[in-house]
Amino acid sequence: MFLGGITGKSLRNSSRNNYSWSLFLLMMNLSKSSRSKYFTRLAVSRQTCLSHPCQLLSTDNLCENVSVEACSKNKKFKKVQTMEANIQDHESGSCPLADNIQGLSSSNLALSVKRSSKCAESASKETFTSAGNVIKPKVSIAESFQSVEKSSKAYDIPNVESSIKFDYKPELQSEEVLKPDYQNDVCESKSSWRPYQWLEQLSNIREMRKSRDAPVDTMGCDVISDSKAPPKDYRYQVLLSLMLSSQTKDQVTSAAMGRLREHGCNVSNILSTSDDVLGQLIYPAGFWKKKVKYIKQTSEILANKYGGDIPNSVEDLCSLPGVGPKMAHLVMKCAWNTVTGIGVDTHVHRITNRLGWVQKPTKQPEDTRKELEDWLPRSYWSEVNHLLVGFGQQICLPVRPKCDQCLNQSICPFKK
Repeated sequence: MFLGGITGKSLRNSSRNNYSWSLFLLMMNLSKSSRSKYFTRLAVSRQTCLSHPCQLLSTDNLCENVSVEACSKNKKFKKVQTMEANIQDHESGSCPLADNIQGLSSSNLALSVKRSSKCAESASKETFTSAGNVIKPKVSIAESFQSVEKSSKAYDIPNVESSIKFDYKPELQSEEVLKPDYQNDVCESKSSWRPYQWLEQLSNIREMRKSRDAPVDTMGCDVISDSKAPPKDYRYQVLLSLMLSSQTKDQVTSAAMGRLREHGCNVSNILSTSDDVLGQLIYPAGFWKKKVKYIKQTSEILANKYGGDIPNSVEDLCSLPGVGPKMAHLVMKCAWNTVTGIGVDTHVHRITNRLGWVQKPTKQPEDTRKELEDWLPRSYWSEVNHLLVGFGQQICLPVRPKCDQCLNQSICPFKK
């Protein structure tokens, strides 16, 4: 039997026409016009799969159109018996196609396997010509699948699973291109609002602060307290250093704490110290007379209520004389190593308003703290105070800020 002037044997052996034997069986049952329609359907299926890779095509309808409808229109045959091919028994097999359809996706390759196997089973059954002569099958289904496996190796086409499912998975970018995913951090915050380019601004501030040479780095409350002292005394010193730092430069606070440590900075010793001597020790801290009063009252409360230690909650800390939310959150972080909130002082208040990290300008540091805690992910709370205080001491000054040295000058609303 001839197909377009080429015999089946020459078709299998020809290097120019590398059709699989199963595809040849399919062509045997189609007329010239049906073959043309078949390849037209293949082209349409390929274009559909490439345009919509996640769309699953209906394999039953396609196979019915190819193997049943097309074969039934062939004038050479009156009866074509078809049966469902058991693709699952040949999961490791794949269907090689001709050179002109090698670009088909994995979904279309799977459909081609089912088409070929279905028509192969049709060819394996006895068919009848118009003259009533019986044509015996020339090849079995098993042999057609063996031919499929051999040809697939030559084409280097990957095996297609029998389930004919197509899971579209886009290629992942390289590690260099991937950016940090902050979705988990976003879920931690209360508000969905985010300042424009805040992560880039924060990254630039980290870069400018990497040397850690600002006054807060060498004279912060945790640095000027005696870490070798007993834990109770160390926590008490952290509390006193923060009480002294209010409205006072770090250099003055550090010098005052140095004199208190030489004098003996613990609850019992401070209670036994007169107000005059205590005033001389902390002078010239801002509002030093009020601070003497606050320190004495606080020390008495700690001795009577907390056994000489400091409270371990923000509420109890704020109940002490001269202690506000900023001090309380910083004490919890530095003395108890617990992050309960953001300590907002004059530097943090000024810089966050300049950068636009608040939805509307705030007038008080406490309002700024509430605004920050509403949107800033909790994982950044522990570092934001230390970063911004040092940044405000060196570059983002209250008066005549050094914008020409700032890495955020192109994305800072204050500079613009």
